[in-house]
Amino acid sequence: MRVLVVLLVVLLASATAGAQQEVTFGYLGLAKDPRYARLKTYTNLVLRPAIDPVDGAMTAMREARIVGRALKMKFALEVVRERDTEGLLAAFEKLYAERDARFFLVDLPGEALAPFAAALRDRDVLLFNVSAMDPELRGEKCQANLLHVIPSRTQITDGLAQFLAQKQWYEVLVLVGPREEDRLFADSFVTSLRRFGGKVVDRREFLPTNDPRARERNNVRLLTSGVDYDAIFVADSRTEFGRFVPYNAYLPRPVVGSIGLVPSAWHWASERFGSPQLNQRFERQVKKKRKMTDFDWAAWAAVRSLLEAYTRTRSTDFATLREALLGEEVRLDVYKGAPADFRPWNRQLRQPILLHTSDAVIAYAPLPQFLHARNNLDTLGVDEPMSACKL
Repeated sequence: MRVLVVLLVVLLASATAGAQQEVTFGYLGLAKDPRYARLKTYTNLVLRPAIDPVDGAMTAMREARIVGRALKMKFALEVVRERDTEGLLAAFEKLYAERDARFFLVDLPGEALAPFAAALRDRDVLLFNVSAMDPELRGEKCQANLLHVIPSRTQITDGLAQFLAQKQWYEVLVLVGPREEDRLFADSFVTSLRRFGGKVVDRREFLPTNDPRARERNNVRLLTSGVDYDAIFVADSRTEFGRFVPYNAYLPRPVVGSIGLVPSAWHWASERFGSPQLNQRFERQVKKKRKMTDFDWAAWAAVRSLLEAYTRTRSTDFATLREALLGEEVRLDVYKGAPADFRPWNRQLRQPILLHTSDAVIAYAPLPQFLHARNNLDTLGVDEPMSACKL
């Protein structure tokens, strides 16, 4: 009898020692988010397939299996989509209470993300912004619990402006589409261009109409005539007119912005720094239905940063993991050549920006000649002395 009791104790101890602790991450987004809808023309020409950034997170969760076995942890991703932020807050409360979730990827537009994060400012959680590029979220609306994995719009346009400065294409004609996101992109680029020594020779708005009375605003050749310039910047989020600018402009000049040379957080044609392997893993995840986008990459990078924090600390303590994510010595490999980390003054991920055509990465910003006293990645985006963020 005594031998049997001892044997049971040994078996129970072994089972407990080998048990995996479950760790849950949350992914919160909007149902039928219009930002990710398929883009097509009136002739049904598909310009972009429908995308879902959770695919990037799931790619990272495949990697989590290997990490989990080493750490004796089981990582899970709970994906929740609701019609509005009220539904997402309720979902958050459930995951927080029932699954002890403390880290959440949040996929919301900027106007919804700011109040959502504010509602959780007193909770012991960290939120990872994977899609909102609004500079004010890193400025006057910044919050200590909100980490920005996706680059800001300022980082994106600073990278492009550096390239133009390197090429000495200082005088730029700016063409702007009819949408609010087009105007915001153009405004950011103009600020970046001036920061790096360039100037706008003219700013012209495209009007999406076939009305012959408005041909000076809907005809690319007329829209680009009457002034000299070194390059053309196009802000056209839906490529309603931008794809017709190359080879149709009045002057034979390079085209940049939404078409031509495009600045992005990620591109499937990157051939360096381990990028091909990540792209291949992503395409296996989506069964080769599409290529990895900026938002997929941001969701992947958010999960990867968490896995690295767990690996370094081998802990599930929230304060310990938070320090492992935000500490000054943190360096994250995000497959873009330079180690990334979160800026202490506004929680933005320092990272290179890819400058690419439709099928090739031409350069990685920051470019070599743009230097910074602390970190060359801080030549992209708002630096600490100019930041309006008060954490």
